[in-house]
Order: sequence, then C-alpha cells, then structure tokens
Amino acid sequence: MTELPELSGKVALVTGGSRGIGYGVAEALVARGDRVVITGRGEDALKEAVEQLGADRAVYVAGKAHDEAHQAIAVERAMEAFGRVDYLVNNAGTNPVFGPLADLDLGVARKVFETNVISALGFAQKTWHAWQKDNGGAIVNIASVAGIAPSPFIAAYGVSKAAMINLTQQMAHEFAPKVRVNAIAPAVVKTKFAQALYENREAEAAASYPLGRLGVPSDIGGAAAFLTSDQSDWVTGQTLVVDGGIFLNAGVG
Repeated sequence: MTELPELSGKVALVTGGSRGIGYGVAEALVARGDRVVITGRGEDALKEAVEQLGADRAVYVAGKAHDEAHQAIAVERAMEAFGRVDYLVNNAGTNPVFGPLADLDLGVARKVFETNVISALGFAQKTWHAWQKDNGGAIVNIASVAGIAPSPFIAAYGVSKAAMINLTQQMAHEFAPKVRVNAIAPAVVKTKFAQALYENREAEAAASYPLGRLGVPSDIGGAAAFLTSDQSDWVTGQTLVVDGGIFLNAGVG
C-alpha cells in the first residue's frame, strides 16, 4: 500500500487476518487510517500481510484462534504496540468437513464450534476487559449466509455460524451502551477458504447471483469498515447480509 492516510487514532484486532476476508478487512481499516493487529496460524503469511499493510500500521501475532493463551497475547500485543484496541473483528474460522450430518464426526463438530464460536467469545471477553469496557468500541463477527439458511453438506459450519449470529445479539445486549456488536453474513467470497465451492466452475457458481459475480474480500472489508465507523453509531445486534443478492432467489416463481 502507498500514500497511507493520516492515522485515525483507532486500533483494530482482526483474527484470521493474513489472507482472504480477514486481510480484506485489515486492508480496509488501514486504508482509512486505523492501525491493526492481525492474527493467524502461519507466521510467513502474517509477515507478508504486515509488509503489504505497512509495518508502521500493522503488527501480527501467530497462534491458533481457539487457544486462550494466544487470545490473551494478541490483545496484550495490541495494548503494548498501540495502547488501545477499539475494534475487534472475529474472522478466524474453520470448516474441515464436507458431508451429511448423519455421518458427522462429533469430534470434528466440536472443533468447528471451538474455532468458530468459542474463540470469538474469548477474544471478545479479553478485548472488553482490556479496553472496551471503559472506553467503548465495536465488535464485528464474520458469520455466513450458511448460518441463516440450511447449507447441505456444510451443516456443522452453518450451525456454528448461526450460533455466532446469536452470540452477536447476546453480546450486543450485554455490552451496550459502551460497545456495539454486529455481524456480517457473506455468501461465497473468492478466497482460498471457500475455493472448493467455485474452483473450476466460477462462472457457473456466479450465474445464480443477481449481481452476476461472487464476492471478493474487499466487499466484506467495506462492510466491516462501515460497522466500525461513526456512520453506524446507532446500529447494534444486527447481521448485515452481504450476498450479491443470492437470497433474492429464495422466492416463489
């Protein structure tokens, strides 16, 4: 990135921020002047992301999202590096299984919930106690349209995202009025994470979207920037569907 804007004075912690949607969010926040702390499992990918974002605007912490020690270290790093953590974007997630619920390994289901839901709560708790409880801020949880309607063969993922949507509502109620909490529910976004859903058939996959294309990370980055901005100061407990219009196809006729 070049010609970065003046610093806004705000700081965001973005989990799963080295690539895909998480990087798109971090890029959008840096582009408006925020500083960011990004997390992820791969140190090399995180280093590369920080170089692209700007070493004076971004730092990283490597670790597994469900690890409580990692959560604490990430929040501590934000406080040490920048002295505050105004925004939390819970983007880290996993979907390691494809198949019917009847044959779902329950150990895998637990892993999905641990990463997609419990880790989001853990990061929110630590961010709340470190800064937001006294100073305010915003939390954005990256959910999915799979959490709003049935999604065959990725049901464990969908159920975890439905739980995340309800977690958003619960936190919005409890953390108000200091902190606003909202979620974003994307449809298919062109990332490595979702590649199996469109690889070698992107045109076919995109044809069912009224807007004629799949999502890209910057689509979600823009939504996250809005939900962490003054323009959304009276918005909390909501799930913003960013889906290219795909849900419009659910009607009759």
